[in-house]
Amino acid sequence: MATTPASQASVEDLNYPAGSLVLLAGLPGAGKSTLLDRLYGLHGDEREPVHTGEAWVIDSRQSRNWWARYLGPIPPRARIPIVHATHVWRIARALLGGHSVVAHTRGTWPHILYGFAWLARRVGSEVHLIMLDVEPRIAREGQRSRGRVVTGATFARHCRRWRVLIGRARGGALPPATGVVVLDRPAANLLRAIRFDERRGGEQDER
Repeated sequence: MATTPASQASVEDLNYPAGSLVLLAGLPGAGKSTLLDRLYGLHGDEREPVHTGEAWVIDSRQSRNWWARYLGPIPPRARIPIVHATHVWRIARALLGGHSVVAHTRGTWPHILYGFAWLARRVGSEVHLIMLDVEPRIAREGQRSRGRVVTGATFARHCRRWRVLIGRARGGALPPATGVVVLDRPAANLLRAIRFDERRGGEQDER
């Protein structure tokens, strides 16, 4: 996939081809779930991906909430691999089904981006990134406000990986993505919609 240089969004709408996978990436606490809540009216208690009519919206909280009733006695940190695997599987299933998808992702695990890019190529689709670039201090405040604070060592690893990814994205050297948009907090607050164009040739998106 050819990669376009990252751009700073200056409009209220972002538009993508129908059937694309749009990944919303950022540090833990950057505001990914908050943005999805605002754009799609999510409440944070959903257990399944949400169909908005135009796209499937998939937040990792949905998988966490689904597993909560079964993994109650298990410490939260031990649940992470199961929840993350379920989240990735749900994104892959929607993409393989030919649907437009907007999904939350950690963003700091490059192998996940490469995996989704490979899968998208298999179905003739594209992967696009919306990167929420906030200062680590702001991300830490976001973690505290939601009551889910990652350990200092884990957060430091996320920050190191994020600096590499955001640097590559701004230079147009992030191969897994067809296009990248970088949003700081003010730009994210201005975003009002993520839209998907009609399929070419009159092809309909069967759901």
